[in-house]
Amino acid sequence: MSGTGGGERDEETARRRAWEDRTTGPLVVLGIGFLVAYATLVLAEALPSWLVLTLQLLLILSWATFVVDVVVRWALTPRGHRTAFLVHHPLDVLSAVLPVFRALRVVSLVHRVRYFRGHGGDAFRARIVSSMLVYAVVFIVFIALATLNAERDDPRATIQSFGDAIWWACVTIATVGYGDMYPVTVPGRIFAVMLMIGGIAIVGTASATIVSLFTERLGQLREHPREEREHPREEREPPGERRPADAGAAPDAVPLQDDLRRE
Repeated sequence: MSGTGGGERDEETARRRAWEDRTTGPLVVLGIGFLVAYATLVLAEALPSWLVLTLQLLLILSWATFVVDVVVRWALTPRGHRTAFLVHHPLDVLSAVLPVFRALRVVSLVHRVRYFRGHGGDAFRARIVSSMLVYAVVFIVFIALATLNAERDDPRATIQSFGDAIWWACVTIATVGYGDMYPVTVPGRIFAVMLMIGGIAIVGTASATIVSLFTERLGQLREHPREEREHPREEREPPGERRPADAGAAPDAVPLQDDLRRE
């Protein structure tokens, strides 16, 4: 019985992975389309009514598609692991609820690069740093757009253009916060809180990764001189293998080289 149950779980997991392999590319494209459509609706003025309707339909289609994707993957997960699937895929679940996380699904495109699929330390750090960069760019742009959309019609607003919104988002996510621009509406302040939380997570993760990289490199540099002292070059080189300069030196030059080494 246990073997049969294990086989069923493996089959369900294989079907879920097959679904993910087939849908990752289209979902990335749809996530980019969602971001472009939303940016166009926020930034462009006097759009034709048919274009506004088309872009709104694209936004609704992307939301429905992400919901279906999460539901299907949850259903294809073995019954005893469905709660764990939701816990370990928070971005996928949130992308079905909040628009900003739908745009962040484009980060999965970075993970499809062959180099970033490696399991070594360098590949892992490269994947983390590149992911954080993509997260930061997409996150800043989308929060800036959403905040501008919420703020610009308020007479008290200090954020009245896309340039203002980008500047405010950059200084906020960097935890600088000059205070020259700030949201005054309730939706704008909600987006500001999201930006602050995201900024702490992104900057903290990137900083920890960079510190880890420097620590490892310093450790390697400290180990190298120790190996030089414990294993001199004459011991590490196999007998009969000499450098071309030594092998081709004239016989009377060898004693001179030995004298120079002793000095």
